[in-house]
Amino acid sequence: MDIKDGVKFGNGIISGYTSIFLGILTFLGVLCFKYPEELTTPEFREVYTGESMRVFLMCSIIASFVFALSSFLVSSKQKLSLIGILFCTATIVLGGFDVDARAVDKTAWHLGLDWLILDLFLMAVIFVPIEIVFPKRKDQPTFHNEWRTDLIYFTISHLFIQFFGTITQQPAKLFFGGMGLESVQHFIQSMPFAVELFLAFFLTDLFQYWTHRFFHRHSFMWRFHSIHHSTENMDWLAGSRTHFIDIFVTRSMAFIPLYVLGFSTITFNVYVIFMAIHAVLIHANTRINFGFLRYIIATPQYHHWHHCKNPKYYGKNFATIFPFIDKMFGTYYLPKNVWPEDTGLLEAHFPKGYVKQAVYPFTKSPFDKDLEMTEYSER
Repeated sequence: MDIKDGVKFGNGIISGYTSIFLGILTFLGVLCFKYPEELTTPEFREVYTGESMRVFLMCSIIASFVFALSSFLVSSKQKLSLIGILFCTATIVLGGFDVDARAVDKTAWHLGLDWLILDLFLMAVIFVPIEIVFPKRKDQPTFHNEWRTDLIYFTISHLFIQFFGTITQQPAKLFFGGMGLESVQHFIQSMPFAVELFLAFFLTDLFQYWTHRFFHRHSFMWRFHSIHHSTENMDWLAGSRTHFIDIFVTRSMAFIPLYVLGFSTITFNVYVIFMAIHAVLIHANTRINFGFLRYIIATPQYHHWHHCKNPKYYGKNFATIFPFIDKMFGTYYLPKNVWPEDTGLLEAHFPKGYVKQAVYPFTKSPFDKDLEMTEYSER
């Protein structure tokens, strides 16, 4: 779907898609209320209350109807508003205005549908307007050719948050669980919160820097990481395009210092929330350069250079949070007001779609190794 010419203020298209978006979220939200043991995350339920989510659900239903009505009155594509109304109607039939925020029993396994709904809503509310008002690539449509693929990546990573969280912590627990560092852990937790948080950010970014660089420097690992670099449309969803092997290795390495050194639970939670938002920001299609802050923390301009398609600029900006880590190891690159012309891979026939990209690293012929190293060794 390419609606580059259709997404304009005043023609009802934006309100139509907003109605559909809210309608789908409200429908999924009712399912969370009906099956909370199976569809919601115990750790995340501690962040919000059932009553607040009930109010949020009802307000979203009303908002979806308002956007649908607005779209119906001014748009030539009235089917958008009708789809939005259909989802809202289904939500109400399921009991959207009469949900019960009951007590929830803990289960061994669950999906993170609540985490998906709230994070998708917040990220869309924050970043879609930014990309519309302050775009870097003005000719890039909001719904580009591969937006569905990136949305699938986003959805899977959120729905299976328990699975990814469990398996990525196992290496740290398995190899470093019995090191007897109680005194060090006590010292870490006795630090002022700001100092502890900075140390956690620095150590995780340092571990991720070398993990990230390892993915770029080794042919076999590059097969997995190339999935992330395959997007030619950098936007708020692009950061979600990550192969599950890439997720496992990278997050496992980041969890090592957090687990071994015993950082507090609040520090860990702040780190996870920050990374969830920051990963969306640095991939966003926005020309905002954040002034002097871009020299302190990674920004869209900084990370877009890492995704640059031009081989001349390969092997730059591996740090996820702090640019000074790249300075430490000679991989820093941030020209004052210049952005890369394009992003993506040189490989002409890279697979499209989630399933094809998931199996791609496992299906490449061993005879492709020399080609891979020739083409990507400088990344």
